[in-house]
Amino acid sequence: MTPPMVTDERRGQLLELVRVRGFASLPELSKELAVSESTVRRDLEHLEEQGLARRTHGGAFYTGQSPEFPHFKDRQVAQWDKKRAIARKAAELIEDGDTLLLDGGSTTYEVAQLLVGRPLQVVTNSMPVANLFASRTDSDLVLIGGNVHKRSGVTIGPYANTMLRGINVRRAIISVAALNDRGFYNSNVLQVETQQAMIEAADETIVVADSTKFGHSSLAHVCPLGEVDRMVVDNEITEDWRSKIVAAGVKLSLAGETDNG
Repeated sequence: MTPPMVTDERRGQLLELVRVRGFASLPELSKELAVSESTVRRDLEHLEEQGLARRTHGGAFYTGQSPEFPHFKDRQVAQWDKKRAIARKAAELIEDGDTLLLDGGSTTYEVAQLLVGRPLQVVTNSMPVANLFASRTDSDLVLIGGNVHKRSGVTIGPYANTMLRGINVRRAIISVAALNDRGFYNSNVLQVETQQAMIEAADETIVVADSTKFGHSSLAHVCPLGEVDRMVVDNEITEDWRSKIVAAGVKLSLAGETDNG
């Protein structure tokens, strides 16, 4: 039988991993802790009974002493494998020392997790993203103020937009709810206005989006395809869409593939 102290220590480490990342997958936790996924499941069940974590398909969310953002968490788990692959590719594009603007999308959050520990100046309107960097000494954090969208934990509205108009960043990474021939969309009008201000503030805008978003629209139009500089997507997008993105003058980076330029 595993000694209680060892079990408690492992569960403490597991809880800290979930707390820092907001959401962590079973394979991630198994690898980090060097234990089987079945052991991780049992530990998560114990933490869930204590109200510290919530199990979901493929992983767990932190539910301890931090704000709950159900809309953000529900979106975060959807298409997780694609989002994580996209995040790894996007993180490769970021250079140490960059001034980086991150919005509050679930795919953007996956990127943020991979950037923790790198020397960056991070600007964000996302409370979940800000929480990843708030206690780090290796990066600087600027949190955009404004009205808090309680379901997603992002700041939006005129105060956020005014603050964004006063800054300049080297790169912005934003996520979208949908895209079609007319461009990019999101479901919240105020959030779209804030994303438009982010695009204006950045020397280079990178959109991260999984292949399920293509060919659809949502409530509010962010911008035409050609107004961003690069897209990072998973390799399940069609050849037709690959051609459309490149024809719009947008650099295309595919998760799992080597860039040509």
